[in-house]
Amino acid sequence: MKRWIWAVLAWVLVAVPAVSPAAHTRASLLLSAAEARPGETVLAGVRLQMDEGWHTYWKNPGESGKATEILWELPPGVSAGEIQWPVPEKHVAEGLTTYVYHHEVVLLVPLTLPADAPPGPLRIGARVNWLECQTLCLPGRAQVSAELRVGPDSRPSNDGALLESWRARLPEAGERLNPRAWWDGPASESTRAFVLEFDVPTGVSEADLFPDPAERFEVRPEVEALKSAAGRMRLRKSVKRFEGEWPERISGVLVWREGATHKGFAVDVPVEASPPAERGAGQQVVDSGRGPSLALMLVYAFLGGLILNVMPCVLPVIALKILGFVNQAREEPRRVRQLGLIYALGVLVSFLALAGVVIAVKAAGQKAGWGMQFSSPTFVVGMTVLVTVVALNLFGVFEVTLGGRAMDAAGALASKHGAAGSFFNGVLATALATPCTAPFLSVALGFAFTQPAPIIVLMFLAVGAGLASPYVVLSWQPQWLKFLPKPGDWMQRFKVFMGFPMLATAVWLTSLTTEHYGERAWWLGMFLVFLALAAWVFGTFVQRGTRRRGVGATAALLLLATGYLWALESQLRWREPVAGTGATPGSLRLAPAGYGWQPWSATAVERARVEGRVVIVDFTAKWCITCNALVKPALEKPSVVEELRRLNAVALLADYTGFAPDITDELARFGRAGVPLVVVYPKRADAAPLVLPDPNPVLGPGHYAGLIVEALQKAGQ
Repeated sequence: MKRWIWAVLAWVLVAVPAVSPAAHTRASLLLSAAEARPGETVLAGVRLQMDEGWHTYWKNPGESGKATEILWELPPGVSAGEIQWPVPEKHVAEGLTTYVYHHEVVLLVPLTLPADAPPGPLRIGARVNWLECQTLCLPGRAQVSAELRVGPDSRPSNDGALLESWRARLPEAGERLNPRAWWDGPASESTRAFVLEFDVPTGVSEADLFPDPAERFEVRPEVEALKSAAGRMRLRKSVKRFEGEWPERISGVLVWREGATHKGFAVDVPVEASPPAERGAGQQVVDSGRGPSLALMLVYAFLGGLILNVMPCVLPVIALKILGFVNQAREEPRRVRQLGLIYALGVLVSFLALAGVVIAVKAAGQKAGWGMQFSSPTFVVGMTVLVTVVALNLFGVFEVTLGGRAMDAAGALASKHGAAGSFFNGVLATALATPCTAPFLSVALGFAFTQPAPIIVLMFLAVGAGLASPYVVLSWQPQWLKFLPKPGDWMQRFKVFMGFPMLATAVWLTSLTTEHYGERAWWLGMFLVFLALAAWVFGTFVQRGTRRRGVGATAALLLLATGYLWALESQLRWREPVAGTGATPGSLRLAPAGYGWQPWSATAVERARVEGRVVIVDFTAKWCITCNALVKPALEKPSVVEELRRLNAVALLADYTGFAPDITDELARFGRAGVPLVVVYPKRADAAPLVLPDPNPVLGPGHYAGLIVEALQKAGQ
């Protein structure tokens, strides 16, 4: 979005007639010849001289800016060729990467005279439009002209040497570098990585590709150096697709430094399906974008769903399910098996619904991520109310009856041990599981989110099967229920006890509403007070009362209506979320304590790697329980902080609370569909990043801190 804002602003500035010429750039027209013969080609140069600190733009301005434009005014028969652009500089400011010229540039254009040009002077003119920027960008325009005489001889001009010096700064032909390019890893909906390999002379350690402009896609500015054979270099970059198919060719200028000068080589290469090493004589090309095998990813999905059962997100529901098993211990085995399958059905139906949401989001051209429903204020408010009702029911504020009315329906479902209760427990377990990830799960989901609709459905069903499997197995082995304690008074106390973790879940969900409502969010808490009071009145005077039940029911409804109309509608205005209250680019509100964290951007990573520093990136979100309960405490451990200080590492925080598209792309590049994710980049720019495994909730933050320290030590070698 920022790129388009800058582009539109630049267009408006250029399109509106300037009151006066720009004050920071001077334009002039130079010719290589003072006199030329008919039919001869003369080199013209539009010279732009910028004040200190100001710059103009290359033919591909990058993420902002506008390329310089030359509109020729030529005598009849004189034709102008394409602009020949000298190698630019890569410029990073305000998180945007652009390709610019500082101080001075001469844009070269060949001019061809007609074969029948009559002798005498020719006026060569042009209107030049540019955008000049420092911290402020201003449109510039100038009318330039020069005189060329047509005669029997060719005579160079005084500017010929200057033009030749700028001709030497043009990119050289890149064919001699033997460039090759191929796709690297799976593609997301709009982003796909590729590798470019080419010959380099001894001593070159850093290079980059400055891409040519394109309409259907853009080559992102981030670059990563990979290991390669001696005399060759590999760069990994990514393509962001706007429309159509993935590009078949990549073109641009390969740039590196040799001594005190930058060398540029124009390349235009086809993008192959796989690296050369994976192709043998007579073998069919295998598309490396397909990634790991589907069978392996299905296993990962099942294991990830199985491990979700011990994640803090799902524990309150699991406790209720165990309570249900205790209650079912004396029932018929057939009935127990039936309830276990109904619970699994609730889980699978919920995961099918999630898969449908992902497919719909991708079909709409948007980016999808695990836990993305937490970006919906309606979902967060609804889940908060639902979980609060479940907690109130567990506390015994109101009782569950078969004839329960509208108000106690949700609470009844969570506590009943019949078919409806089993199904709803499966739905609730799925809903509470989505802000958590588990070992194996993030890899499986990262694969799933890049696949077509049938594979997405299959992968989500595998996760659901893993989540439901322990209870299905237990319900089909009734003899195992004998090891559970016998039903008794302890069950009522345990039920009340489990209301507290459910209430804690409601409090956590309430805290997430600040992302959508800012300071108004506390009014949701006020509504929950009215809800609790209405539930108490209903339970005390309607369900357990003996007289005037109608008055009690009316009072409960009035309390509920008052809370809704006053707290939710009038004060919270829950259908009118506040724009811009959540995470913004550069947010550090979730940064671990003890070290100087900085906002993440791909440019920040690139800049730090160029400086030869170790980089650690924490991809996190406010709604991610695993991030805040395991990863953040691990990063705050003294051993981790001490190692960061010893290495003088650059610590970057990527706040994914608002599902930022650039972070979605970066997660997809590492094969992930959500957070948490911790990546450590070694100080050697050509070394591959170290991706830490998902944290293990059983081993806790201390174990994960040890893994982080180990990765940092390896990166610092």
